[in-house]
Amino acid sequence: MNVAKIFLNGLVKENPLLILMIGLCSSLAVTTKVANGIGMGLSMTFVLLMSEVVISLFRRLIPNSIRIPVFIIVIAAFTTVIDYVLKAYFPDLSKAMGVFIPLIVVNCIIMGRVESFASKQPLGYVIPDALGMGLGYTWVLTGISLVRELLGSGALFFLPDIKLPFKILFFTLPPGGFFVFALFIAMNLAIKSASARSGKQPAVSAEGCAACPAGESCAAGGPGAGGAGPAGSAGPAGGTGRVNGPAAEGANP
Repeated sequence: MNVAKIFLNGLVKENPLLILMIGLCSSLAVTTKVANGIGMGLSMTFVLLMSEVVISLFRRLIPNSIRIPVFIIVIAAFTTVIDYVLKAYFPDLSKAMGVFIPLIVVNCIIMGRVESFASKQPLGYVIPDALGMGLGYTWVLTGISLVRELLGSGALFFLPDIKLPFKILFFTLPPGGFFVFALFIAMNLAIKSASARSGKQPAVSAEGCAACPAGESCAAGGPGAGGAGPAGSAGPAGGTGRVNGPAAEGANP
């Protein structure tokens, strides 16, 4: 298993938002500002990474019958840690994200990766998986936040000199979040479709008759079976039309 491939799967190919489409509630609720998107994404990445590491290390000691409660306890512990850190050092950010930080405990992304990957794989594979999924979630949240804040507020908090001469309130509301998210999905599908078309090459067969579905019947029937030989004429290609002429008389006594 390739470590780089595992990381890139979560980042792009199996992106939890654009491809798997899980964990959408928080992604649409907190993305009105770029700071919120980055904060939510990094918080999720921390909880996902630490939960996967702990569960991977103790995967052989966790009884199968109680694995789900154990997973929830581990995830809840790290969610509490990040919640207290945000309240202590980033109170404005914590207040802006509200209940969605505690709800990381039941986020489908974390529970899904813990159950399907971390509980079955060694630590060397778990770390790139968690980082790929977490950063993949983060960059999509940041992109959605960037569009919504710029169009909804007319400016960006980290670029105060750039201001639009208009504001579109729609993008600060929940329907605006759905709209921007749909645009991201559409762009992703368009890029994948264009990539697939450009990667296709015309099929050129170098096998001749061996590649033809009727090759065996032609070989079994000889030159006169369904083919158009120099001696006489045949029925439809691949058919069993009778050949006329001297060659046919010699072949059919």
